[in-house]
Amino acid sequence: MEQKRFYITTPIYYPSDKLHIGHAYCTTIADAIARYHRMAGHDVFFLTGSDEHGQKIERKAKEAGTTPIQYVNRIVDGFQELWRRLNISYDDFIRTTEDRHKKVVQQIFQKIYDQGDIYKSAYEGWYCTPCETFWLEGKLVDGKCPDCGRPVELVKEESYFFRLSKYQDRLLQYIEDHDDFIQPVSRRNEMINFIKNGLEDLCVSRTTFDWGIQVPFDPKHVVYVWFDALTNYITAAGYLQDEAKFARYWPADVHLVGKEIVRFHTIIWPIILMALGMELPKKVYGHGWLVIEGDKMSKSKGNVIDPLQLIDEFGPDAIRYFLLREIMLGLDGNFSREALIQRINADLANDLGNLLNRSMAMIEKYFGGEILPPGPEVEIDRELRHMAGETAQKFATFMDNFEINAAMTEIWRLIGRTNKYIDETMPWSLAKAADGKQRLATVMYNLAEVLRIVALLISPFMPVTTAKIWEQLGLKAQQGLSADLKAAQTWGGLPAHTKIQKGEPIFPRIEEKAEPEQKAPAPGEGTAVAEPAESLISIDDFAKIDLRVAKVIAAEKVAKADKLLKLEVDLGDERRTVVSGIAKHYAPEELIGKQIVLVANLKPVKLRGIESRGMILAASEGDILQVVTVDDVPVGSKVK
Repeated sequence: MEQKRFYITTPIYYPSDKLHIGHAYCTTIADAIARYHRMAGHDVFFLTGSDEHGQKIERKAKEAGTTPIQYVNRIVDGFQELWRRLNISYDDFIRTTEDRHKKVVQQIFQKIYDQGDIYKSAYEGWYCTPCETFWLEGKLVDGKCPDCGRPVELVKEESYFFRLSKYQDRLLQYIEDHDDFIQPVSRRNEMINFIKNGLEDLCVSRTTFDWGIQVPFDPKHVVYVWFDALTNYITAAGYLQDEAKFARYWPADVHLVGKEIVRFHTIIWPIILMALGMELPKKVYGHGWLVIEGDKMSKSKGNVIDPLQLIDEFGPDAIRYFLLREIMLGLDGNFSREALIQRINADLANDLGNLLNRSMAMIEKYFGGEILPPGPEVEIDRELRHMAGETAQKFATFMDNFEINAAMTEIWRLIGRTNKYIDETMPWSLAKAADGKQRLATVMYNLAEVLRIVALLISPFMPVTTAKIWEQLGLKAQQGLSADLKAAQTWGGLPAHTKIQKGEPIFPRIEEKAEPEQKAPAPGEGTAVAEPAESLISIDDFAKIDLRVAKVIAAEKVAKADKLLKLEVDLGDERRTVVSGIAKHYAPEELIGKQIVLVANLKPVKLRGIESRGMILAASEGDILQVVTVDDVPVGSKVK
């Protein structure tokens, strides 16, 4: 059977400044997906790079007293260092200043011009230099760029134009015929509406600066930076240079991009490909923003977070884990130091780290560090084995569908169940029983085998941690680090008589100075409970409350808090964390998938170190409490 191919790309990043944690988020997602497909035995091509031309770079270099190429060289070195520190496993890093790319851009521009889809005219209108984007006056917001909110410049110059309007109906039909082409659905709907409002022909050359690729038939013009940048995806795949490679990898399986540049990738780029008579990428996935206290990161706002500093303090795998687990792909996600430490302590130290530490300590104590063959199974062993196999299967399904958060949640359910398995089997009691040695060997084998499977399943997300677990299991010399998906789906792959190498805790708990906390909420705190009113309010008072329909997408108990559940809710255009005092009334799994009513404009509070952004409605009578739910209403709908 022919090996399946998988081609994934990130945007090529603009080297006008250092990358921040939001860029690291996008590239970590792509890396996890690429690593998963390699794990599944696919022939993977993973591309990232830098977009280095344009007026913005030329101006930045002049301000810095250097040449554009010297300016970008320094910053691109920083990009590559960040990807090295984050263990990004890209196969190619393309720079738009490379000769291989310049040649392709010029040949494409010439071809489209020769067939009449590029023509010369004059451009007079508005241009946003930071976004490198042309705007009609009617699209401006308060006279500023509708994307970034910064001032625009009135530009008048001779230019070449690309006939986007010619392909408008064809593109719209393609999008409507291919439901999966633009994801998530909210981005798809935005693009359909944008196209239906009419496409203007695109200005694709500039003459007022020269830091760009020359138009081949008119050297006083340089190619518009977006036309140049988008072409990188086929340059790196071998277009016009390596026919066998291009035939192997094109069309791309997925372009992963931030939601602010979905328009360029789903309108301009497909039309360029249509003009060339080429296949379109199979999917463009627009992920959300990583926001700080609900606000997009911006250098001018002073809320940019340097990922290198986080890696220095917490290590690359903890950062990767947080970005991939905390945020649902497609939705905006909130980053905070407190939330990061909470994830490290609860998930990595208490759950995964604790399972590894306990298991290794007991194998060393009871069997001198040797993993003995398992004996006969009992029902609890079969349940654990079944759950491990089911987890590996669900993991693959979720990863195939880009549901990274859900895949990780399944793995941590297995980790939690295995920690409980230790408490249920009580190895310390078996060690004292006269006839308990064979049963104890079975329990120890099962613990080590689950750790082997978990190490494989987390390898796309946490490659350093996988290696550490593998080493402690005594499997460093084995082939397991190739992360074979079939090996993760097969119980019993751990060789008997393996000698473990117990090490230091892989995730020591982080203790920071405690901040004053609010008391744990009873029903009515963290959960709004319907009770008799103490006084009357006006309709104006009620109008101040923003009640929204939200869907619970994840739920878990808060460590060391009997009353608290931590909920992740989808509001349609964003995702939030809410801490609610309903743990005595609902198991976490009962709430997942329910559509609840959220007080969306409540001031955030910190409960057990977790920032809670909202409050869910519930009704109570005596000791009975029931969360208010609604059916068949779109998430984000306002409750009136």
